[in-house]
Amino acid sequence: MKEGLLVGLAVAFIWFVEKMLGTSMVNRPIVISSLAGLALGDLHQGIIIGASLELVFMGAIQVGAAVPPELLVGTALGTAFAITSGQGAEIALTLGLPIAILAQSLKVLVFIIRSWFMDYAVSLAKKANIRGMFWLNMGGLLLQCSMYFIVVFLALYFGAPVVQSFVENIPETLMHGLEVAGKLLPAVGFALILQPMMNKHNFLYFILGFVMLSYLELPIMAITIFGIVLAFVIVFEGEKASNQHDNNGENEDELEALFND
Repeated sequence: MKEGLLVGLAVAFIWFVEKMLGTSMVNRPIVISSLAGLALGDLHQGIIIGASLELVFMGAIQVGAAVPPELLVGTALGTAFAITSGQGAEIALTLGLPIAILAQSLKVLVFIIRSWFMDYAVSLAKKANIRGMFWLNMGGLLLQCSMYFIVVFLALYFGAPVVQSFVENIPETLMHGLEVAGKLLPAVGFALILQPMMNKHNFLYFILGFVMLSYLELPIMAITIFGIVLAFVIVFEGEKASNQHDNNGENEDELEALFND
C-alpha cells in the first residue's frame, strides 16, 4: 500500500508540475521512472528503465486532438512492476506500452468530462471573472491529477502481485521473445518522430544518415556533427542567396526609376 501511495503521489505531482510550469517536459520517462524508482527504493534501476522507455515513448507527443499512448501511467506502472518483480528493464518495456495504450482510454474519458466545463468557462470569460476561470482550470487539472493517482495506486495495490505471478510463469522461450521485441520497440519511438517530419523535400537527408550509419559505419557523434554543419550551410547560404537576390532586385528597380525620370 505504501509503495502504491508513493508512486501514485509522484505521478500526480509530475502532471501538476508539467501543466503549472507551462509544459516543462518533466512528463518524460527518464523523470517518471527515476521518481518511481526513488519511491520504491531503487533509484539506479529507475534511471536505467527510464532511459530505455524514453526511446519507446520519444515520439509520443500530443498534437492537437490526437491523444498518444499515456506514457505517464505506462512508464510509472511499467517501472514499478519491473522493480517489484525484479525482472529489469525488459519487463518495463514489455508492460509499459500496453499499459499506456489502456490508460489512453481513461485520459480520453477525463477529456470528455472536462469538456463539460466549456460552457461555464465561456460564461466566466464574458463576465471577465479571472479568479473563477483560474479555479475552473485548477479544478480540471486536479481532476486529471486525481485520475493518475487513483489508477496508479489501485494498479499497484491490487495488480502488482498478479503481474508478478504472471511474469514468473512466463515460459523461457516466450520471455526471450519478449526481450527481443522489447529491443525492437525503440525503433517504434524513432518511427513516430520520423513520420510527421519526413516529406519529399527532406527524405534524402534521412537516406544520407542511414547510409552513413549502416554502410560507412560512422559513429553517431560524427553523423550528428555532420548534420549540424550541413544544416548550418543550407540555412545560412540560403539566406545569403535570398539577400543577394533582394539586393539585385532593388538595384534593378533603382535603375529603372532613374531611366524613367
